[in-house]
Amino acid sequence: MTTTQDWEDRLAALWAAQDGRDDADFRARIEALAGELPPDSPVGAFELACANDSTGRPELAEPLYREALESGLSGYRRRRALIQLASTLRNLGRPEESVALLTAERGRSDPDESVATLDDALDAFLALALVDTGREREAAGLALAALAKHLPRYNRSLGYYATHL
Repeated sequence: MTTTQDWEDRLAALWAAQDGRDDADFRARIEALAGELPPDSPVGAFELACANDSTGRPELAEPLYREALESGLSGYRRRRALIQLASTLRNLGRPEESVALLTAERGRSDPDESVATLDDALDAFLALALVDTGREREAAGLALAALAKHLPRYNRSLGYYATHL
């Protein structure tokens, strides 16, 4: 499903104004915007999942993330949905499922180059899930390896140490 630039702009404006807005009002506005898309739109399901997740309703977000992914969500939004679903699963007390999802996603290539910009976010959420499963050393190594790429110095050293945790 391709959205219009106007639709994307209105969506971005809603998200930008979320802080300070009543949660129910925010969800209603996202629902109205998603309602402009076809009923089977994976983008609509994804945005509804995000709105529920962001307003403290992860139990309602989970099936919507799954629906979006199963309905063919692609590219950058697909990667976001997968990361957010995994985070939701972790928050719902199912970190093993989170680890499985994120581990399967690591290294997955996508023709949409913007997807790779979420690699470090994926690793960060995988590290959180690993901690919850008792794999703290692996989590620390993963997080440090992701961080090493962004340091002005010591990249090689930190990367080496991270792989040896």
